Amino acid sequence: MVVKGPKDQAVSERLPVARVAVDISLAHLDRPFDYLVPASADEAAVPGCRVRVRFAGQLVDGYLLERTQTSEHQGKLARLERVISPEPVLTPEIFDLARAVADRYAGTLADVLRLAIPPRHAAAERDAPPADTPRGPLPKPPDPGSWDRYPAGPAFLAGLAEGRPVRAAWSARPGPEWPVEIAVAAVTTAAAGRGVVIVLPDARDLDRVDAALTSVAPAGSSAAPAGSPSHVCLSADLGPAERYRRWLAVRRGLVPIVAGTRAAMFAPVAELGLVVLWDDGDDLHAEPRAPYPNAREVLALRAHRAGAAALIGGFARTTELTQLVAGGWARPLVGAPEALRQAAPRVRAAPDEAELARDAAAMTARLPSLALRTAREALTGGARSGLAEGPVLVQVPRRGYLAAIACGRCRAQARCVTCGGPLEIGGSHETPGCRWCGALAADWTCGRCGSGRLRALVTGAARTAEELGRAFPGVPVRTSGGQHVLATVPAEPALVIATPGAEPVAQGGYAAGLLLDGWALLGRPSLRAAEEALRRWLNAAALIRPAGPVVVLAEATLPAVQALIRWDPVTFSERELAERTELGFPPAVRMASVTGTPEAVAEFVGAAGLPAQAQVLGPVEIAPARHPGQDPDVSAETQERALIRISRRDGLALARALHAAQATRSARKDGGPVRVQLDPAEVA
Repeated sequence: MVVKGPKDQAVSERLPVARVAVDISLAHLDRPFDYLVPASADEAAVPGCRVRVRFAGQLVDGYLLERTQTSEHQGKLARLERVISPEPVLTPEIFDLARAVADRYAGTLADVLRLAIPPRHAAAERDAPPADTPRGPLPKPPDPGSWDRYPAGPAFLAGLAEGRPVRAAWSARPGPEWPVEIAVAAVTTAAAGRGVVIVLPDARDLDRVDAALTSVAPAGSSAAPAGSPSHVCLSADLGPAERYRRWLAVRRGLVPIVAGTRAAMFAPVAELGLVVLWDDGDDLHAEPRAPYPNAREVLALRAHRAGAAALIGGFARTTELTQLVAGGWARPLVGAPEALRQAAPRVRAAPDEAELARDAAAMTARLPSLALRTAREALTGGARSGLAEGPVLVQVPRRGYLAAIACGRCRAQARCVTCGGPLEIGGSHETPGCRWCGALAADWTCGRCGSGRLRALVTGAARTAEELGRAFPGVPVRTSGGQHVLATVPAEPALVIATPGAEPVAQGGYAAGLLLDGWALLGRPSLRAAEEALRRWLNAAALIRPAGPVVVLAEATLPAVQALIRWDPVTFSERELAERTELGFPPAVRMASVTGTPEAVAEFVGAAGLPAQAQVLGPVEIAPARHPGQDPDVSAETQERALIRISRRDGLALARALHAAQATRSARKDGGPVRVQLDPAEVA
């Protein structure tokens, strides 16, 4: 029997109803809608393909989820306008994962699918190798290599080879071996016929893992030529056509290993056997677009649903990963203590500010004498110090020149008279300017005491490089940070000034390291300040040669500093988790942040129908966000934020309540905009 749709146009006799997820982010429309399949599109309308439909009088894109014989909709159904492409880009596994992620973060399926599936590129789709391209032989299982450095390493690789869901909280040993260790784990999994997803924080780490994968499985190529490469790399730097071509090769089952940055967490590999996340505490793993998922949570959820293995960790250990260990989901994978002591650098905390004030040379370079002496001995070498000469890494928390300045007399922070934003100095002999509106402050005077003198409040990498250049004349000074990030530096003596995350790799390792301004990291108004400071310090110290000296400018008695000195991030993380559990802070609980105008926040929280166990904190006023170049005459609207916390076992109930509240607001089309974020990366 031929079913008739609008205007009596013939529709398919075989499964005539298409269930479509439309690309609309409104919470009250976060469900599939039924359409009729025209007879002309019967073959092309396959589950997972992109379609275009008419919705509320407009043409919108969507994904065909399934085809059925009947529909529960009582009225007359519209038909599909057309099938954009018969390519089934949405796999059942990725759809189920996207739905679970949306439910976990109180988001919509449409928002998650935008993160999971790249935009279509017709030429790349046409030229990509077809799904029936013959695949080459599976890679051979590699040698364990440096995995023998870990007592449980061989057992972990054996579990991957056998296809078991072994899940490790990895505390990597210091040194340059971690990319090869990731590659060995990935190729071991691929040799067993299973797929692998590897997620790295940035392009530099991705390049290192790409090179390691190519060396472990030489037949592989990140360029994904025709045939069967062993791996591909996915990143935003590729451009839309090349990125989509590589993504299609993965979707068509031609590539078993995918390495990439954050978006690769949704890569549609076939027969997923292993997920890998390196440096899971890096904030680059937190998606800045709704519904703001974190790669760690997505990959852990994906591994759990797929019965896959997991390798999550880095040099540091996050409290979230420690909680997975405490709950039995993962097991610790750490190095032997004796071997760790041999590989780790020797860390010392610098003396206090009183000694700095007594040392005139140290004051000139803003370094205590211990740090100056360590750098000098590393740059020159010598039998007395026992050091071979080489480059010295200097980590500075802030980029720029003078990132913040203050009154030279009363030390009140210097602020713009136009908009109230903080002043900064961008370079030597430059005029102070506002970080918010860009206005210059050549004739600035302190509003508190009337003085016109300025002093540095926060010294950036550029000013540090200038000061160290004067302290070490004749020594090359290289900077890495901001828009100019170095990947590597030669082994010759030099001072390398880098901001956190931009530290280049030195050939043969750095001879010494200086970690400056620890107060700037530890004093941040964030729940994760100490954890993040330790992570940045460990990442930098791991680049130092074994037993090489590292000096950290911070109070030696602080737990984070002690964890660095002992190279014991696990104990520090366990302590942090215990304290947060006692105080009711994440990740011991789930927390939601609701931000908007005071009226919108009050209305949203009051009408959200929160679970009885939920506790509302606030709301409190927050500083409005301003950006360089923003008109200072336009006053920013007052913003407030309310925090809602609940036990982890009731987290999904909170997410459902928040989603329902957003659905009610979007259906009414009233009330101001509200930003809802579950498990935010930062809770100040």
